[in-house]
Amino acid sequence: MSRSAHPAGPRHADVLTEGHYSAPPADLNALDPKVWARTVERDADGAVTVGGIPVTRLAEEFGTPAYVLDESDFRARARAWRTAFGTEADVFYAGKAFLSRAVVRWLDEEGLNLDVCSGGELATALSAGMDPERIAFHGNNKSVEEITRAVEAGVGRIVLDSFQEIARVAHIAQGLGKRQKAQIRITVGVEAHTHEFIATAHEDQKFGIPLAGGQAAEAVRRALTLDGLELIGIHSHIGSQIFDMSGFEVAAHRVVGLLKDVRDEHGVELPEIDLGGGLGIAYTSSDDPREPHEIAKALTEIVTRECEAARLLVPRISVEPGRAIVGPTAFTLYEVGTVKPLDGLRTYVSVDGGMSDNIRTALYDAEYSVALVSRSSDAEPMLARVVGKHCESGDIVVKDAFLPADLAPGDLIAVPATGAYCRSMASNYNHVPRPPVVAVGDGEARVIVRRETEEDLLRLDVG
Repeated sequence: MSRSAHPAGPRHADVLTEGHYSAPPADLNALDPKVWARTVERDADGAVTVGGIPVTRLAEEFGTPAYVLDESDFRARARAWRTAFGTEADVFYAGKAFLSRAVVRWLDEEGLNLDVCSGGELATALSAGMDPERIAFHGNNKSVEEITRAVEAGVGRIVLDSFQEIARVAHIAQGLGKRQKAQIRITVGVEAHTHEFIATAHEDQKFGIPLAGGQAAEAVRRALTLDGLELIGIHSHIGSQIFDMSGFEVAAHRVVGLLKDVRDEHGVELPEIDLGGGLGIAYTSSDDPREPHEIAKALTEIVTRECEAARLLVPRISVEPGRAIVGPTAFTLYEVGTVKPLDGLRTYVSVDGGMSDNIRTALYDAEYSVALVSRSSDAEPMLARVVGKHCESGDIVVKDAFLPADLAPGDLIAVPATGAYCRSMASNYNHVPRPPVVAVGDGEARVIVRRETEEDLLRLDVG
């Protein structure tokens, strides 16, 4: 059930009534494999390990807070998506979820393509050696400089988001003596049953060109006349953190309808269709995400059925999983600073990070799990709210969860499923340096994105 928010942020002292939250789990020491990275387990002493390395050792070596990423899990999930769709489809990892040069190299080695949506993401991809032909460039307001760099680099596709951008990309490409491959992003008017801020296929939002009113058809009409563009397909993305495939079915029906109209008007069958990403992951035990092979089977059957009905050749399908690959592979490791019981309400557990390393709870009302990871405990469960160290009452990491009642300052707790949209959306609120990303693989841990320092912050402040 959704709850209204105060215009300035989450309501102060927003107290959940008895029965709103679920009962405590039978075992507070259990780690649900749906939520945690695949190599996470407890050792004989009760401490949590990842890739065989105790989190206590990671905290000693790298400090807290820290994002801890299971490299073998990331690679396995990337391979699962590649295998599920086979050679007749393209899998583009959505770099906005989390991107670093190490991640680009892993994607390259596992055979995935990459989509980027800014000059910075493009620079990261190119600097790590990704073949530009395997890069797609997204964004609703790409600058002239960004488009020029993408065309010069030879990116495999640019996703066009507006009438102005159709003309802009064509003009830049023609000026560079190139014919740029492109897709047109359309909004198909599908309700994706997700948070308002991450639903992207209804008409009243910033992305894409509406199918309604003939605007998408006009966009295709214009793109086909421009020498600087090679229109290769249609792009549709209906939202994020989606579990129900019915939205994709409606979207595919409408996209294929547009392809049919294009064929009938222009005698052209566009060879590609991109259905975006947005498939959900398990943040809590109650979430039930689909496996890549299930998604691949469902999407392929939907598109094939719609194309057969329209008497069209089945186009090459592309998908863009980001969260579904990196989200479950990482957790954020924190040290407990204070434990503050409020009689009749809950206990506030303050950690050494907060909304600067995970804005999603404040931004999307997101729900997370949390566990004591430096030791096991047989104490009774207490209803807790995990909060950060920032000067903001909405600085909440986990709204309501059960933790052992003997939790104390100095304990380590971890929030799983933070691989996506946590480090990539991190900030320096209150001038707090951003945490490192520590990759664990083959029994070793290494920093792939180092911790920011106060010197880093001051270096940018030219005063």
